[in-house]
Amino acid sequence: MFSESGYTLELAASETTVGSRVPLQFRIVDSTGIPLTRYTDAHEKQLHLIVVGHDLTGFQHVHPELDSSGTWHVPVDFDHAGDYRIFADFTPDGGDGITLGADVHVAGTYEPRPLPIATATATVDSYTVSLDGTAHAGRTSKLTLSVSRDGQPVTDLQPYLGAYSHLVALHASDLTYLHVHPDGHPGDGVTPAGPAINFYAGMPSVGAYRLFLDFRHEGVVRTAEFTVTADNATTPVPEQASGHHSH
Repeated sequence: MFSESGYTLELAASETTVGSRVPLQFRIVDSTGIPLTRYTDAHEKQLHLIVVGHDLTGFQHVHPELDSSGTWHVPVDFDHAGDYRIFADFTPDGGDGITLGADVHVAGTYEPRPLPIATATATVDSYTVSLDGTAHAGRTSKLTLSVSRDGQPVTDLQPYLGAYSHLVALHASDLTYLHVHPDGHPGDGVTPAGPAINFYAGMPSVGAYRLFLDFRHEGVVRTAEFTVTADNATTPVPEQASGHHSH
């Protein structure tokens, strides 16, 4: 478990089994152990939950439901044995955004999967997403992701959680987490609904990262995955300039 700003993510159980729609329960508790029950919506939800294996497979971005006792409930797919990192991204009522993490062990024989090689394209269903830009550690980098379908640019992306897409980046070695929102907003009169989506991401350290891009088209949310390597840079990342990160 990891704590930030006096809050801790407390899992009901830290071990589970392989399966689909496995119930996951947790609370966000303060320094006295009292569960947080008042949240401020961020991108249309009170809390965003990211689930991913330590080998960066099995990525899920889900939205739990909160009961009156302050316990969150959500079904999660654990498709293989091993350790998973759970990230809770939320804003306490009247406070600032916080990301907390905890680990879940899924019983069974763990067979680690190698990190896919770095590539500038990813495919999901009939869609291709291309990546333009270089990730630099220590300063903000512009990354442009463009969506096409069957060779044709997609120009009618649909808003998803208040944006045309969402980008999560995870460092391959220490699972440092970044949730980055795109430049512009749907309906602002200047931001196109594709094919290109611009992100300004600040990678805090060098090394390999796995990128997960959520986008919505024709009513379906899909996730494109990339591996990128952040190189050295000398200009510090401006605080709060490019999303937030956590271990």
